[in-house]
Amino acid sequence: MAAELKQRSSQKYGQFSDENLIVSARGANDETTPKDGGDVGCCGYILWFLALVVITLTFPFSLCLCIKVVQEYERAVIFRLGRLIAGGAKGPGLFFIVPCIDSYTKVDIRTVSFDVPPQEVLTKDSVTVAVDAVVYYRVQNATMSITNVEDANRSTRLLAATTLRNVLGTKNLSEILSERETISHYMQGNLDECTDPWGIRVERVEIKDVRLPVQLQRAMAAEAEAAREARAKVIAAEGEQKASWALKEAANVITESPAALQLRYLQTLNTISAEKNSTIIFPLPIDLLQSFMSHQ
Repeated sequence: MAAELKQRSSQKYGQFSDENLIVSARGANDETTPKDGGDVGCCGYILWFLALVVITLTFPFSLCLCIKVVQEYERAVIFRLGRLIAGGAKGPGLFFIVPCIDSYTKVDIRTVSFDVPPQEVLTKDSVTVAVDAVVYYRVQNATMSITNVEDANRSTRLLAATTLRNVLGTKNLSEILSERETISHYMQGNLDECTDPWGIRVERVEIKDVRLPVQLQRAMAAEAEAAREARAKVIAAEGEQKASWALKEAANVITESPAALQLRYLQTLNTISAEKNSTIIFPLPIDLLQSFMSHQ
């Protein structure tokens, strides 16, 4: 079956990659793929014939019940006597049904978004956090969304909440806070795989907010403040060390040239006078005082 499908696909659509052909073969052999209802039986044909007679006798008034319209973003799944009719979902536009025999269900194929309620999750490092997310999905196969699951929308919402708890339960708090994008992609792939038999395609998953307990927030804030203070002290100590090395080199230069010390005195006086201070400090060399003391 897979080889025949591969040959037909290559003849009709040209050469495809091996991966696409394998996916097509799996879809053809998948048990979850909806099949036509088959023969309605002798009674079904009799009822169908009688319904056509009634439609003919009440024409054109019967057209109001026979002709239905679906929008561009909708598809109609039709059942005849409880069996799925051939051709799959109908639409968009006009389609014909037989009253009293056919029943149909409209399916919206637009992208739907919903908020996952905040989930209390116990992380891998035993921290309780509340996490909420938003999920975007759409109906990819209208027939499968009706025949394979009772309520595709509700099932997708419940599965998203369960998957969010299961995935975050295997992560540490630091991973949840720093690897949101990776977790979102993993959840999207997991949800898309689980909802594929339902005809649902999950397009995007985003983690909205991670709420931490108040005590944990205070502890993390204190830890971050202590880390910043430690870095500030290290930077200040490094600055003092560099300044001491610079002062040592300056002292060595001044020791080699006594006139440099006098120039430093004059530069200090210039700096003090530029600030318009009333007090002026005159540096007095110790050697001069020693000379006066020696005369006494």
